[in-house]
Amino acid sequence: MKKVVLAFSGGLDTSYCAIYLAQELGLEVYSAIVDTGGFSEEELKEIERRAYAMGVKQHTHLNETQHFYNSCIRYLVFGNILKNNTYPLSVSAERVTQAIAIANHAKSVGADFVAHGSTGAGNDQVRFDMIFQALIPEVEIITPIRDKKLSREEEITYLKEHGVEMDFQKAQYSINKGIWGTSVGGKETLTSHLPLPDEAYPTQLSKHEPERVTLHFEKGELVSVNDQKFGTPVQAIQHLQELAAPFAIGRDIHVGDTIIGIKGRVGFEAAAPMVIIKAHHTLEKHVLTKWQLYWKDQLSAWYGNWLHEGQLLDPTMRNIEAFLESTQQNVTGKVFVLLAPYRFQVEGIESKHDLMSDKFGSYGEMNRAWTSDDVKGFAKIFGNQTKLYNSVNSTPEWAE
Repeated sequence: MKKVVLAFSGGLDTSYCAIYLAQELGLEVYSAIVDTGGFSEEELKEIERRAYAMGVKQHTHLNETQHFYNSCIRYLVFGNILKNNTYPLSVSAERVTQAIAIANHAKSVGADFVAHGSTGAGNDQVRFDMIFQALIPEVEIITPIRDKKLSREEEITYLKEHGVEMDFQKAQYSINKGIWGTSVGGKETLTSHLPLPDEAYPTQLSKHEPERVTLHFEKGELVSVNDQKFGTPVQAIQHLQELAAPFAIGRDIHVGDTIIGIKGRVGFEAAAPMVIIKAHHTLEKHVLTKWQLYWKDQLSAWYGNWLHEGQLLDPTMRNIEAFLESTQQNVTGKVFVLLAPYRFQVEGIESKHDLMSDKFGSYGEMNRAWTSDDVKGFAKIFGNQTKLYNSVNSTPEWAE
């Protein structure tokens, strides 16, 4: 029998695929779930049980959390990347990592086909297809839900006919959870004006008294929280999430352009990612020069958008990653953050690389590194071209 590797989550779409690939197409199904920090041990065991109950030949748990951090998250932090100044690329970034893991797994089992349960209406179909085409071009892609244009009701009927027992009641909200945030979709996100209700978010407010936390970064990476040092930044992120999420912070709704050209709206909660990005950015504003910050902003926005569109394998991304990493050599220090219900505040930083050193002067008060005559000469030369232009040409009316 020919082999097919199926990206499997245990939900309705991938459950349909598991049955269809085996019974309709006569393929030997190798299901694989890619964990990017969003599943508990109990959930993974239940997904494995469900896969074997549907007759797959082999089910594999691919733990890609550390790889997800190494290949994506660290650069999202280095670049302070928030798509449209809002969204920390929670799901879009992890989908690319998941696609790469599935492609590599297909190679390892010698698969003839690879399958995913994407519909024809979203971003994920493009991300998975592009990665598969780049890494396993000889392996044919099968997408039953997209190709057959199946409705949810048709999928449910098919699974019931094949004896599949699962909860077919559609959850009111669609939840996708990973280490870098959780997306939330529902009837409100299909509109342009309705907010998500409080109960739609997976983490509810349970902490009411404000707390202060200290984040320690070394060369741009979070290494400790409240002086507790962790073996990897992944562990530090997970610990901060445990501290911050109960305050119900990091909630928002992102509106953006999908890969296929339509506008999309999605809610999310990302307590640790939002705190880390804002804390890291504050530290950078103290230790980097204005032109380092300027060029980081330009390249980071492009990097985030290209990653969102599934283009992680574009060699330009390696070039930008090299630049981002080179900017982090002095991004070391502590950042002090106040956590409170529904909000957080970055209160300040402490770093030996702080360019706000008072040995050169205090902004708006006094200086120790230049004279009055130095500034007079500088202002004269710095404004010379503008002076010449306005001497030759008419000064704008509003300036007279």
